[in-house]
Amino acid sequence: MSSTEKIHPSISQATGHAVSKKAYHHGDLRAALIEATRQLVEEKGPDSFSVSEACRRAGVSTAAPYKHFKDKTEMLVATVLEGMVRHRNKMLSALEGVPEGSTERITAIGMEYVAFALNEPGIFRLKFGGFTDRIADPRLEESGQQSFGILLTEVAKCLGEPGITDEVRRRGFLLWSFVHGLSFILRDKGLAEKGGDFELYALLEEIAERMLR
Repeated sequence: MSSTEKIHPSISQATGHAVSKKAYHHGDLRAALIEATRQLVEEKGPDSFSVSEACRRAGVSTAAPYKHFKDKTEMLVATVLEGMVRHRNKMLSALEGVPEGSTERITAIGMEYVAFALNEPGIFRLKFGGFTDRIADPRLEESGQQSFGILLTEVAKCLGEPGITDEVRRRGFLLWSFVHGLSFILRDKGLAEKGGDFELYALLEEIAERMLR
């Protein structure tokens, strides 16, 4: 059994559903367009996304998006930002019931990071594939720092540090670098198989122990 075959059953797959076509009220139109954008990005990839197709998916006119978004880029940025919020919420939920100051909490964060990359590859690619790097939107940087801050807070607890010290940031960066790189590798079955058979949780647990103990 390959490494990816062992990994995927433990990670729930995100599935898209058709955006309901209804009479949109305040706030509904923006949410529907973001959901349509998310579905299309996941189905066809970021490079093939079109505003007109998102409008058809949401059941609205091609003029509708411009009530909420300046252009295609703003629609994609809004979709990325919502994806990042969704990701952060899942990371925080994964920490519930896990002992404070334990490396198990680091492992749980890592599992959710990989799950995001595998289950929402379109949004992951938008965030880390060069698209957002070309956009001067402070919300993207702020959102990224909030996500990284979840990891740094847990690293500080593991190390018994009073806050986000230089050492906490250094070790947090090492942990993030490993899991981020692993996420890209696991998206490619050929690359993932180079690691032989492994169980994802055990691998992330070992890395957390090595980095923090």
